[in-house]
Amino acid sequence: MTKANVLQLGFFLFFCVGIGYGALLLLGLDPDKAGLASEGLLFLLLLAWVSTYFFRVVTGKMTFMEQRKRYIKEYREITDIELEKKFASMSNDEKADLIQQSEIQNNNNK
Repeated sequence: MTKANVLQLGFFLFFCVGIGYGALLLLGLDPDKAGLASEGLLFLLLLAWVSTYFFRVVTGKMTFMEQRKRYIKEYREITDIELEKKFASMSNDEKADLIQQSEIQNNNNK
């Protein structure tokens, strides 16, 4: 969610609670009780909104984390394509040498 979206949502909530306050006054509630009810509604709405943030933090669905996952996936795909092209352009002797070196390194790492 961008900063502009947060501001828009905040103004929307403020506007909705104001309308709720006016509606409660029109229904005959005295101003003190209507104010308390509208403040309670605002508190519950803001609490629900903030809890969605904590839910995204706990589940790892944050915007930055999602962007990072997409970047890593695309980077790996591009890298794999480039490596496959490079490997395909090698001669059979170069491929054999590369495979042999790779096997030696794998054996040394074990």
